[in-house]
Amino acid sequence: MSRHRLSRQITLSMSAVVAVAVMIVFVGSFVFYGVYLTYYPPPPGPPPLLPEAPDFVLIAVLLLFTLVIGIFAALRLTKRILVPLNSLAEGARGIAAGDLTARASPGDRSLGETARLVDDFNAMAQRLENSVTAMASWNAAIAHELRTPLTILRGRLHGLADGVFEPSDELFRNLLSQVEGLSRLVDDLRIVTLSESRRLEMRFEPTDLEQDIRQAVDAMRPALVEAGFTIELDTRRIVLACDGVRLRQALLALLENAKRYATPGLLRVSTRAEEDELVIAVEDQGPGLAPDFAPHAFDTFSRAEASRSRRHGGAGLGLSVVRAIAEAHHGRAQYRASAAGGAIFEIVLPLARARDRFGGDAPAE
Repeated sequence: MSRHRLSRQITLSMSAVVAVAVMIVFVGSFVFYGVYLTYYPPPPGPPPLLPEAPDFVLIAVLLLFTLVIGIFAALRLTKRILVPLNSLAEGARGIAAGDLTARASPGDRSLGETARLVDDFNAMAQRLENSVTAMASWNAAIAHELRTPLTILRGRLHGLADGVFEPSDELFRNLLSQVEGLSRLVDDLRIVTLSESRRLEMRFEPTDLEQDIRQAVDAMRPALVEAGFTIELDTRRIVLACDGVRLRQALLALLENAKRYATPGLLRVSTRAEEDELVIAVEDQGPGLAPDFAPHAFDTFSRAEASRSRRHGGAGLGLSVVRAIAEAHHGRAQYRASAAGGAIFEIVLPLARARDRFGGDAPAE
């Protein structure tokens, strides 16, 4: 109903103008001829067939009066319509000139269509401003993340070229680790960027998730054990139509996140089925996330503490990659605190395409 407020008001206004004009002509004619015939009675004989001068005067006066009323009503309605449209035009010109903070005023909200048009324009302008701001933040963050490894590589290579550093296996391994870090950063950025533009493609095929989870854990096991973690696996066999390579990448990101920020101790990797969803969970023993940061944990370049991330070498992309891969599987990534005060990061996948082959629980390791 609210979508047709403007057309309804135009119809009502025009109908009111016509009704008033008819009433003026009808009542005015009775009043005029009543007064005129009282003071100027007609001569004897049949009335004339054609209008006489007083009749033309009456018609002219009534037309003029109704015209004034119609113009007044049209101006009032036009002003109510044009105020938000002019504001919309000014806002569009401001944005075209580079002022992304320009907004339109809806004016009279009783005109539903114009008010909704202005609201949609303001929402679009806000999204545009947010996109430009986010792009600037992304560019600054990417440049900041690339600067450190590139500076290290340039310094070491200059040192080799100038003879400051002696070539050694350790030095080359260090340079190779910096290059691998850059490659991971570029791949993470690519995944997140494609996810933001809804173009991250997945290769869905029947996959034994238990096997992929074990492969990811085995790949991270040496680094986790060296960092003081004990790994416990609680997985069950299930074949799911998914991109196993990407899910391994997401699980590796969660394990890497735990290695960097969690307190050394028990690290539990588990799977469970809940109604029509499969949950892959990584649980540590603390310290968990601050309540004000938890809702933003999966945002790109988000960090609970800048110094903390710098100290551990994080780029703030790992959890956003997890979210991107989960959403590309029509699922989600989520965080919750454990009963013991630790952090539980979960990848939740829909089971709509799964061939459920749950057996007994796998033995803990």
